[in-house]
Amino acid sequence: MAKKVLVLGEVREGELRNVSYEAIAAAKEISDGGEIVGLLCGESVSGIAENMIHYGADRVLVAENDQLKTYTTDGYNQAVMQVIDQESPEGIVIGHTAMGKDLSPRIAAKLQSGLISDITGIEKVGEQIIYTRPIYSGKAFEKKLITDGLLFVTIRPNNISALEKDESRKGDVAKVDVTIKDIRTIVKEIVRKTTDGVDLSEAKVIVAGGRGVKTKDGFDPLNQLADVLGAAVGASRGACDADYCDYSLQIGQTGKVVTPDLYIACGISGAIQHLAGMSNSKIIVAINKDPEANIFNVADYGIVGDLFDVVPKLTEEFKKVLV
Repeated sequence: MAKKVLVLGEVREGELRNVSYEAIAAAKEISDGGEIVGLLCGESVSGIAENMIHYGADRVLVAENDQLKTYTTDGYNQAVMQVIDQESPEGIVIGHTAMGKDLSPRIAAKLQSGLISDITGIEKVGEQIIYTRPIYSGKAFEKKLITDGLLFVTIRPNNISALEKDESRKGDVAKVDVTIKDIRTIVKEIVRKTTDGVDLSEAKVIVAGGRGVKTKDGFDPLNQLADVLGAAVGASRGACDADYCDYSLQIGQTGKVVTPDLYIACGISGAIQHLAGMSNSKIIVAINKDPEANIFNVADYGIVGDLFDVVPKLTEEFKKVLV
């Protein structure tokens, strides 16, 4: 057990990502009553620090610096390492996001520490903490434990439930001075290709299209269904390669790994590379004209039919219930 656990919050467009709250919940399990210290890095992030308190952190440290306005490996690495040196935590939890995957191994190397990445579950067995993570593209799972040293893990988004928000919780929010120098990469502009709406990696519901959508316009009924469900829209690599949509929507081994509560696969055959990115979804619904499509092997519910007939009907039925 760790008496003090540091949780790195992740900010996107001025708001904390949900994985930050999930990381706090994970830290609670690891600490078993110990202190949870949140850390926020950025240019002007102190205004959202109390959100980490409301979701379970005991106190929050804010590292504000002009050079932390956008994420860079050098800048965040320096800031986090300085806070670790000051706080000497016994555990560290970071989201297994693009930022977390880039930053965590570098910190682990500097600390000469082990790292268990992409955690999907945490359980206590006696006095030990057992961590579950997927291997072989999600076809198997392994259980690991840390016997000595720092408890350093990254957690997969949408797998560990965040604690209930409690606005009555109080905790100290303090600014910490960090020195940032020798930045080798400067971010001058960020061009977002993803559409407005739900973050794909944290979405509870995803509607995804494959080659079966046939054209760019073939995503229109999927977008309409997603609007009704409050869902994110994703795609297989086949749809991206065919230029039906942008690669930022790609789900799979070489795209995003997602674990929503509901995954609706439309016109997706179910190549193993795609299954690696979504097979751990809680409920999978497959819509495909081919009854032999591999996607039906992992689906909880299957509909054999033309997606252009099925999806609009689903949209209308959901409207009756939800709108």
